[in-house]
Amino acid sequence: MASKPSPAQPPATLLRQNRPLRLLLNQAERLEHLQRLLESQLQPAAREHCHVASWRDGTLLLVVTDGHWATRLRYQQKRLLAALQAMEAFGNLRRILYKVQPPLVPAKRAGHAAVLSNNAAESLRDTAEGISDPKLRAALERLAGHARIDSSTTK
Repeated sequence: MASKPSPAQPPATLLRQNRPLRLLLNQAERLEHLQRLLESQLQPAAREHCHVASWRDGTLLLVVTDGHWATRLRYQQKRLLAALQAMEAFGNLRRILYKVQPPLVPAKRAGHAAVLSNNAAESLRDTAEGISDPKLRAALERLAGHARIDSSTTK
């Protein structure tokens, strides 16, 4: 005889009832809280490059996106250590360690892709006509082929 599946439950309920999941959720919430406290003491530009990895036995381990930001944070270590020690959550903080770990997914560049106007494309085509090197001429013509299609400026 087949057993009847248990009724569907909201994820939040499952996370709170299952002990290993509850412990994992509590750890994630604790790290999120520590991250917010850390960010309150970092310069705005550094916030996206520095994340709390662990906090145990008086040692705060921070993961930093690259060596540049790790160096900048090391220069500010005394100030950061004093500021964090003043907070209750970091009361027994003795040292801060930095680990450089580049993001797994490269950050997308801000802004939009460059758009080649019809005027620029026409200039490239005109330039290509005067070029004797066939490879360079072909490259300019390919580049001109990337112009946006705009019926108001076509001849």
